Amino acid sequence: MTREARRAPEARVRWFGLWDSYFVICYLVTTGLVFTSGVPQGSRLIAIGALTLVVPWYAGLGRPLMLRHESDRRNTVFPVGLFVLFGVATAADLMSSFALFAVVPMLMMSLATRPALVLGVLGDLLPVTMMWLQGGAAGPAMLFVLLASLLGIALSALLGLWIKRVVRQNKEHAALIEELRQNREQVARLSHQAGISAERERLAREIHDTLAQSLTSIISLVQAVDAEVEAAPAAARQHLALVGRVAKESLAEARAFVADRTPASLEESSLAQALRRQADGLTAETGLLVRFAVEGDERPLPMAVNVVLLRAAQEAGANVRKHADARAVDMVLRYGAGQVGIRVADDGNGFDGVAASTAEGDAERGAPGQGQGQGQGDGGGFGLRGMAARVAEIGGVMNVVSEPGAGTAVEVQVPLEEAADEER
Repeated sequence: MTREARRAPEARVRWFGLWDSYFVICYLVTTGLVFTSGVPQGSRLIAIGALTLVVPWYAGLGRPLMLRHESDRRNTVFPVGLFVLFGVATAADLMSSFALFAVVPMLMMSLATRPALVLGVLGDLLPVTMMWLQGGAAGPAMLFVLLASLLGIALSALLGLWIKRVVRQNKEHAALIEELRQNREQVARLSHQAGISAERERLAREIHDTLAQSLTSIISLVQAVDAEVEAAPAAARQHLALVGRVAKESLAEARAFVADRTPASLEESSLAQALRRQADGLTAETGLLVRFAVEGDERPLPMAVNVVLLRAAQEAGANVRKHADARAVDMVLRYGAGQVGIRVADDGNGFDGVAASTAEGDAERGAPGQGQGQGQGDGGGFGLRGMAARVAEIGGVMNVVSEPGAGTAVEVQVPLEEAADEER
């Protein structure tokens, strides 16, 4: 059981410890007054005996009942027995009426409010009734007892109501603590599940952007080698060397993303250099004319931005290689005021429709063009969807624009201040 779950019952027990001390003080004061009263010794013994019996009656029956806040026949047996013992003590010695300061709160805690108030008023009127039955109605003592009884009715009723309210608040507090404990457990479970889902999504994106694309390139190169091995052995050897290089790079990338480190291509070079190598590799693998350019003043970027832009270029290049049937590709890295972006455009087939959306919208609805054109072949458009999710994580925007026969352009823009805050 958690600490919060134990705190409420422990608080109730501590609070009842204060009430137990008050009960003991009321018992000692009342029995002391009875012991020094002027009534015959036999009456004093009866009163003290009845008051003393209240102690085990409370400890054995009343206290557990009040702590558990349960309703059964004991809620009737305890207050009736308590009232009887108090009546016997008061009949034997009027000094026993001081016990009302403990009796009325116990009635309030063990009965509903109305029955408790009725019994409390009757208990406060009992000393006046006993004195009247004993023939003291005409003396000044009668007036004193009557005034004391009225005051006792007010004080004991207020004390009883206050105690009942405290008990109710403690019960509500315990219920709130239990609800809070359950909510915290649920939040912990949901956070754990969300963490698992986020890690799966991260691994899926990394595998798609590195291993899957590299394996696709290796398959294409091996197929080219198979076609060239007899007719053009020199070209076949070149492609085999390229296969080895791609395999080594893929191994380094796999080790990096498993360890959640910086991509290998960015560890010892700038983003522009990594993108230039990406363009050269695309040319070597496909024979396409890939033009790379940098616009604006190159400057250091947060690593999160570098990774997103590199992965965007890799995904766009993979889609060109697999779907575009293009002849030329333009890859431009643009440094602007307060933002940085990359644009990859080809002159290939394109696809039907113009799709432009923010990365946030892509992450929610799936990337534009998925399931057709450049979105095919990547797990139902997972590549563009994963790219959109990456861009959205650092507050960027991704647009994909395409027309049949007019090629496709993928553009990513990232605000540098937001990205820097995200990195920190």
